[in-house]
Amino acid sequence: MFSDFDRLQMRLALALAERGLYTTSPNPRVGCVLVKNGKVIGEGFTQPAGQDHAEICALKDARSRGHTTVGSTAYVTLEPCSHFGCTPPCANILIESGISRVIAAMRDPNSQVSGRGLAMLRNAGMEVHCGLLAQEAQELNVGFVSRMTRNVPWVRLKIAATLDGCTALPDGRSQWITSDAARRDGHAWRARSCATLTGIGTVKKDDPQMNVRAVSTPRQPLRVLVDSRLSIPLDAKLLSGAPLLIVCESDDGECAKRAHSLRKAGAEVIALPNLSGKVDLQAALRMLAARGINELHVEAGYRINSSLLRAGCVDELLLYIDPSLLGNAIGMFNLDPPLELDRRIRLRYHSVQQIGKDLRILARLILAAEFGDLSKMSSDTLS
Repeated sequence: MFSDFDRLQMRLALALAERGLYTTSPNPRVGCVLVKNGKVIGEGFTQPAGQDHAEICALKDARSRGHTTVGSTAYVTLEPCSHFGCTPPCANILIESGISRVIAAMRDPNSQVSGRGLAMLRNAGMEVHCGLLAQEAQELNVGFVSRMTRNVPWVRLKIAATLDGCTALPDGRSQWITSDAARRDGHAWRARSCATLTGIGTVKKDDPQMNVRAVSTPRQPLRVLVDSRLSIPLDAKLLSGAPLLIVCESDDGECAKRAHSLRKAGAEVIALPNLSGKVDLQAALRMLAARGINELHVEAGYRINSSLLRAGCVDELLLYIDPSLLGNAIGMFNLDPPLELDRRIRLRYHSVQQIGKDLRILARLILAAEFGDLSKMSSDTLS
């Protein structure tokens, strides 16, 4: 169905989509290429929320080059939208522009679109296909897909550790286990995320900023702190700079005064208790998704790491492994061992790469890895 030429153009569209890696949220990262008579006449990628989508940018680019779009082919990494949001439906505009053929990488997981955009194009007489390089397109938007289909962000848990799985000395010292190159790479993952999350234990031990510093970025992610009893010091670095959201167990009673002081310092404080008197982590994820958070980047200690895993809130681990040993020190997690080997938490390697002297491992929990396979969702037969 798809030619080598089609694949080449879709790869160009994917490269364009990647240019919106840090800017499009809460919208998906989308690229579009317009081709006529075997030549590219227009290119575009989705702009920040409220501005032009990729298809509109490509159409404007074609016109600025003096081309007519009648009879051209549009290669787009996500199904053109069919509903009015901050911008008009891209499907209608493609129809009005005289496009004769549309190839989409994947269907839009948004229930307001999901197949409707492709149907509109077909009903207008266009030749429409879907499913070309779908997995690559999904990888760019794994957080958006998660938010649209599961109502929670894609949760990435980042850990720096030694080869024997230690994250700090017994007294808590951990700066620095990994190299400068690994830390810069970690900041790039922070930058692509919509929010970063840590726990009060990490704040009291390391006083982190949880922002992006080691790489350039056009925007800082929202910072989220899990602090059940609102014990964050008022001079903590988290209370300056980018916005801070504190999720706690209670903001009234004996916590009311601390909540007032934190709000006065500029933080947003939200109580999300569970039945055990701790923060309801799953409710926190749903709350973040409702705010348009696609990807959540976690950098915390073994207690929060373990709590997130136990609550079923983690999709993938981003591990930076230094070639060293610490022995009987602090580990990545504090989990009770299973009674049987076949009940252990299972993951699947997604990628392994050397970064400086360290090894970067991206490993997905099995259910998340299966969720990440959009082959069925993206197939042309379902479009």
